[in-house]
Amino acid sequence: MQARSNHPPRPAAAAHVPASRPGIAGLMLAPFLFVFILFFLVPALQTFYISLTESSLTRTSAFIGMANYATLARDPAFLGSLRHTLYFAALTVVPLALLGLLMALLVEHAGRARGLLQAAFFLPYVLPISVMTLIAGWVLHPTFGLLNRIAGTERAWLADLDWAMPSVAVATLWWTVGFNMLIFLAALRNIPAELYEAAALDGASRFQAFRDITWPSLRPTFAMAMLLQLIASFKIFGQTYILTSGGPFNTTRVTLHYMYETAFVQSDAGYAAAIAISFVVIVAALSLLQAGIARWAGGKA
Repeated sequence: MQARSNHPPRPAAAAHVPASRPGIAGLMLAPFLFVFILFFLVPALQTFYISLTESSLTRTSAFIGMANYATLARDPAFLGSLRHTLYFAALTVVPLALLGLLMALLVEHAGRARGLLQAAFFLPYVLPISVMTLIAGWVLHPTFGLLNRIAGTERAWLADLDWAMPSVAVATLWWTVGFNMLIFLAALRNIPAELYEAAALDGASRFQAFRDITWPSLRPTFAMAMLLQLIASFKIFGQTYILTSGGPFNTTRVTLHYMYETAFVQSDAGYAAAIAISFVVIVAALSLLQAGIARWAGGKA
């Protein structure tokens, strides 16, 4: 019979876990930092420097400080283009979010037709802007356009002072709403089905289930969609450039269109750079304001 040892059992050897090294994280971040610095930070700094000079597309002239920005603050063409951009955003941001939510709800409750309906709603989004504007031009044509055929009129929608920008906005709604639909579909499918089952057992109607379950769950997604659409609407350029060329009488000339004309038509790179920097600051400020309002509204709800 072996004598029992009075020594406590030796603990098993712990598995060797290599200590984390800051250098590894730096190496993993290096490709992103290289691309960010080379293609974003350096061009942004160069653009800001050019905005402080009197430069053309081919040469950099004398340093003039903030003179371009002082001129920009009094430029009626820039202020007008900014108003047109705000008008377009007002016509598209909220409708795109609401229509995306409505389409997502329709797809989610479409039964066997769900896949077909989802494809039909999303298909315009994959079209390039050249194809989209070509289709919109056909639909809005003053003589043989589909819209005039249905309405029984011969209105030149894209040449009308009052209807040109709303026409571009409607074409943009049809083109881009599928993206928001996918965002809301993903959010809808993340809501636990048990919540709806419990609501049905309690006798809740569809409206009550939407009010008490669906909408509270989708509120953060709705705020995110609004923010994304605000930024996208401020970046409008191709639709107005192709469909209306900024007309009639510059009523659809948005800020990026004015910046393009300043740089490549008037060859005033310094002033165009000042427009670009000022526009980025304005868009960033409005985006932060919208995000703050969304957080405040979410906290109040």
